[in-house]
Amino acid sequence: MSTGRLEMLDKLTASEARQNFSDILNRAAFGRERVIIHRGKKAVAAIIPIEDYNFLEQLEDRIDVREARKRRNEPTIPWTKIKKDLGL
Repeated sequence: MSTGRLEMLDKLTASEARQNFSDILNRAAFGRERVIIHRGKKAVAAIIPIEDYNFLEQLEDRIDVREARKRRNEPTIPWTKIKKDLGL
């Protein structure tokens, strides 16, 4: 990207992201835009608004709680046995 302003923010190379980091952060924070960072043809990271991150964390927590509730009646393994099996 050779222009001073970013025009298409949905996909950038790592170099472009580094050169325009402040602008990308502002667009995520204030414009609620999402950016995917690529190395070569592989997506390696994303810059997203904090609201999106918080939503993903809450969603993940709900999934974890649901899974824990499904498994709470399963038999458990005593901690002493686990330590012994691991040689601790």
